[in-house]
Amino acid sequence: MELGALLAGAIAILIFLAGAVAAQEGRPQITPGEHKAAKKKEFGPRALAVLRITSTGKATLVPITILLDGKFYDASAYKAAPVPMALDTGIIYEGESTGSSLGLFTVDGALHSNAASSQTPWIGTGSWVLAGKETAKKTMKAENVPVGIDNSGDAPPRLTRGSSNSSDNPKNSAPPSSGSPSTTPPTTPTPSTTPPGTGSKPSQPNSTGSTPASPPVNAPAGSPTKEPAKEKDSDSNSGAGDNNRPRLRRGKPVDPLPDEEVPGYSKIGATPASTVAATPGDATKSAASSALVPVQLIPAISDAGGPEPRSFTFEWLKGEEDERRMQVIALAKQEISAYVAAQRKANIPAKPPAKTSARSKPPRPAEPILENPLMVTYDLWTNNQPVIVFSADAHLPSAAAGSPAPAANADMQYSITLVVRTDIYNNLHKLYVGVTDKYHLDLTPRLQLVDAVDADGDGRGELLFRETSDSGAGWLIYRATTDKLWKLFDSLNPE
Repeated sequence: MELGALLAGAIAILIFLAGAVAAQEGRPQITPGEHKAAKKKEFGPRALAVLRITSTGKATLVPITILLDGKFYDASAYKAAPVPMALDTGIIYEGESTGSSLGLFTVDGALHSNAASSQTPWIGTGSWVLAGKETAKKTMKAENVPVGIDNSGDAPPRLTRGSSNSSDNPKNSAPPSSGSPSTTPPTTPTPSTTPPGTGSKPSQPNSTGSTPASPPVNAPAGSPTKEPAKEKDSDSNSGAGDNNRPRLRRGKPVDPLPDEEVPGYSKIGATPASTVAATPGDATKSAASSALVPVQLIPAISDAGGPEPRSFTFEWLKGEEDERRMQVIALAKQEISAYVAAQRKANIPAKPPAKTSARSKPPRPAEPILENPLMVTYDLWTNNQPVIVFSADAHLPSAAAGSPAPAANADMQYSITLVVRTDIYNNLHKLYVGVTDKYHLDLTPRLQLVDAVDADGDGRGELLFRETSDSGAGWLIYRATTDKLWKLFDSLNPE
């Protein structure tokens, strides 16, 4: 009995477990990792440019990149039909300094370089307004009645070839009285050299014997007796403007329209400056004069749906910055000395060096002298960890009096760009080291730091550099990681 009861209970348990397993197998299985993460919403293209502001306050825009679907494109060539999309009229760029907003730049025109091999083929002109300042409201005034148009009555405006005064227009002249016929014989028009539409009545002397100034043709009553200035072809109201576009402007503006003129650049559709009585020395003179003007470079972002600007400024503790500066300068000198030593080993002298005794010690290499040192610190990852960018020019010291020259290349000028961060032991960790000279720009370009900017809109900062290599000048964007700098965009070597 007991054995049968145990068997019946075991069978019941097995039946229950089988039903549970069958119920579980009927459910849809969920494979681990099958759940797809939501895709990042794309808000549209994000344009990066650089504002060039002179000491006089004149600002021009140089397009650099356009980010679309996670890929960087050259903004000076992207959708250039004929003007690049980054320089379309009405686009607003926000100038930033270390991630913080400085002001707004509104594009109102695009200029193309006259030189075939220009480093910046396109620039944009417009208005630059600093943050906190209002734009100057300057309205375009127009005359009551444009010259050559009769607006009398409610009829639509029509072009007239003669004077609109009643004495000259037979349609507007009063008919003679019906009581007596007119005794005044009709006057015969005499030939005149005045073009049609610009003639005027002869002036009659007044009581004082002087001849008053004649009012302008077609001028309304009460208008000042001032001779109208001759209109240029560009200010005519024919309805045809540049590129055969109608200009919706009624009347002649009192103030001339703004026209940006940049040496070496011309508007699309206009005659290049190089073809208008240009000499070979004009381009050189304009380039030399523009190079003498100090220019400030400010990154600018245009993105309708991008994140708000955030500061990448790093705040040092008191006395900590000076200590780090000394460490960075010492590291930079070590890198320059190593570069000079490697160049000496690579050079094959014309004469073999003199043999020295085995006991004699090799001469101690001279310590390089740094010039124009610049150290900038950023909080690129917004986690209060400093990323230091150091740049300087360097040269070796000249030989002292009575001592042999330290090296044949003692007068060589070097440049260094050093990017470091601090590790968990509070030591400097190298992210990038670039030492070069004028003979090795093809291997290592000379870098000039512009600023830190959020180029891809992810809330973290990237480093924007102006590079100079043997093939010309361009722009570089680097992303700082924990180990090194990753190149995101290179205008000279696009991938």
